[in-house]
Amino acid sequence: MTAQTVQQGDLVTVVGLEVHVQLETDTKIFCGCSTEQTDEPNENVCPVCLGLPGALPVLNEGAVEAAVKIGKAIDADIPEETRFHRKNYYYPDLPKNFQITQYDEPICADGELEVSVEGTRRSVTIERAHLEEDPGSLQHVGGGIDTADYTLVDYNRAGTPLMEIVTAPDFRSPDEVRAFLAELEEVLEYLGIFDAERDGSLRIDANLSIIPEAEIDGDNADEISADALEAANRTEVKNISSHKGAQKALAYEETRQKNAIQRGRAVEQETRHWDEARGITVSMRSKEEEKDYRYFEEADLPPLRVSDWKEEIAIPELPSARRERFGDEYGLDEEAASKLTSTKQVADFYEDVAGEFDPDLAATWVADNLLGELNYRDIEITEIEGRLEEVKRLVALVDEDEITAKNARETVLRSMLDDGRTPDEVVAEEGLGKTSGDEVRQAVVEAIDENQGAVEDYESGDDGAINFLVGQVMQKTGGSADPSDVNQLLRAELED
Repeated sequence: MTAQTVQQGDLVTVVGLEVHVQLETDTKIFCGCSTEQTDEPNENVCPVCLGLPGALPVLNEGAVEAAVKIGKAIDADIPEETRFHRKNYYYPDLPKNFQITQYDEPICADGELEVSVEGTRRSVTIERAHLEEDPGSLQHVGGGIDTADYTLVDYNRAGTPLMEIVTAPDFRSPDEVRAFLAELEEVLEYLGIFDAERDGSLRIDANLSIIPEAEIDGDNADEISADALEAANRTEVKNISSHKGAQKALAYEETRQKNAIQRGRAVEQETRHWDEARGITVSMRSKEEEKDYRYFEEADLPPLRVSDWKEEIAIPELPSARRERFGDEYGLDEEAASKLTSTKQVADFYEDVAGEFDPDLAATWVADNLLGELNYRDIEITEIEGRLEEVKRLVALVDEDEITAKNARETVLRSMLDDGRTPDEVVAEEGLGKTSGDEVRQAVVEAIDENQGAVEDYESGDDGAINFLVGQVMQKTGGSADPSDVNQLLRAELED
């Protein structure tokens, strides 16, 4: 791409992704070493994952099953037969000096994933998804990748099952990439094959090009010709490990390339490293081409056939389908349905609560009250799985009119999470049971007698004065009265 060409007209950002997903299995993909994370370096290793002479790989059945689940979730073609290849490339953290992966016969091809971008749902094409082994990990001591004093290698991760998901260049902004990654992660968690809390579980390589708008078909802005992509020197940005990181890295790289083009400089085709600490990308090396990897068939692994077995592998209802059903079945709006399907555990708990109480009440308590308090404390719902029956008991206390919703939300729920007490213990110890009707009426009469100024304001047409009187009654009842009941009683008393 020449500087003269790109200076004409507006510039369009084009991004394609290679998403590397660690699969949740007990052992590595080609050996029996544990995938459990440990602080002790080079502990979970053996002759196979260390690439020692004479060691032979044996394929992990659980990794294949997880790959098939991904294929079904993205509506991909899963061929009758697939093969493994050796990708010959120097990996400092993969000791046998090649990676066992899949090349021209991946286990999944031609899939798609629907994603919501700024309120509009559209499909992102997934060209392929293939199995491979993860390299180990590097620890740069004394600086970043380009400034470290030295680098340590830990082979514990080497050989962990990995699924590489490759999209078409369908993205036009960093925000779209972030939305896609969030949707993909939800799907993977629903499938039960992925743990977002695991270090290094999701890593992204992003290929970004800047293309003149004039080279895009005006009738179909999503379609970009292969010639236009070939002419644009793309950069590959590596070391991205989160949705937010992808958005930041690509926003930086987008700005860097556009600035270079507008100043008349050519964009180099290269691989760049995302330095999260500094918030910049730095050049690593010139971009390799496919021929540089010298693929050839892995002779130690036979062809993989899953054509019969794949029909037996079931997948759960996926997030998008569940969101739609929550709207139809429970009457939830899009925002509430999205919150309540953010993880499978949240969705399952909501349906459990909605099976016993009004769906709107259940949605308020799960989506707003519970998730709000958990997010404030940086706690996942999985961390309180053993106490979800207590949360249902709290909803029951509100539903049965035993305590006010305000006290349930602001006192009981918070005490449950902070102090570990049960809802009944908090209600008893804090004296939060609702006051009787006679006590509330007495408090209403006293509030009116003691606040004649507010009464006069209300009678003069200042409807807001009623809120002051409600507050006075709530003080007298220790917050145990229902504010809406108090409001009605006050109005009735003042209108007599």
